[in-house]
Amino acid sequence: MTEAIPQARYAVIGNPIAHSRSPQIHAMFSQQTGKPLRYDRLLAPVDGFADAVAAFVADGGLGLNVTVPFKLDAYALAADHLSNRARLAGAVNTLSWRDGVWHGCNTDGVGLVNDLLRLGVRLPGAAVLLVGAGGAARGVLQPLAEAGCARIHIVNRTAARAEELAAAWAASGVSPQTRVTAGALATAAVPGGWNLVINATASGLQNAAPDLPPGLYADGAAAYDMMYGAQPTAFMRQARTDGAALTADGLGMLVGQAAESFFIWHGVRPDAAPVLAALREALAAGS
Repeated sequence: MTEAIPQARYAVIGNPIAHSRSPQIHAMFSQQTGKPLRYDRLLAPVDGFADAVAAFVADGGLGLNVTVPFKLDAYALAADHLSNRARLAGAVNTLSWRDGVWHGCNTDGVGLVNDLLRLGVRLPGAAVLLVGAGGAARGVLQPLAEAGCARIHIVNRTAARAEELAAAWAASGVSPQTRVTAGALATAAVPGGWNLVINATASGLQNAAPDLPPGLYADGAAAYDMMYGAQPTAFMRQARTDGAALTADGLGMLVGQAAESFFIWHGVRPDAAPVLAALREALAAGS
């Protein structure tokens, strides 16, 4: 009697993880594309990432979306098989089990850029203010540069962290046509304003906006918060008051990065639009 082959499994791994909408998203992608899959939430102990991943593989696991606080652990796990995106981001949010090893990619920046394009934000030649200098900010620099942004100014509460990120980016030698500068939050305002301001901080978790000076937005400028919620975030409200023509939260980025992960795993690119609409509806209904 032959042993049953374990069902191919996918999951999102993090701590905490109960709030994750990834299972809903991938279930909708599965239905849309006709690719059957099992996709779970995987809660791992903060110091037990490697063991949790090993157990997942033993149970037929083929792919993981990686969320807080494990993106650096995932980077280390796939260190010998990283995509350029992951290497430049310094973090991995998508793991794929192929040929007995983990391959790592980072789809966050692609998710952001695709959502900005969906919203009609013009990126070629754009002057961008990037608020925050952590992993979320680092992960989007390359895709923004590749989309043609002319200038990216990184500001952070601790200016030294922003300056470190700008220096690391310059040293990478990628997209030299994009000028990347850095400074403190107080240096955020420039004559003429920015075409796009992106909040890559976690300030929204405290329902607060970053401590930014007024006068940030050029005519027709957009403000994008990587956080999302049922109501406009504090940063979006701040941006609207300061003259942003368009404000958006990060729900589209969440769906976009998931769509890119789905494509990496299954070779099929799902349509993010109906999934985003369904999630927005569920969020508004409080479910």
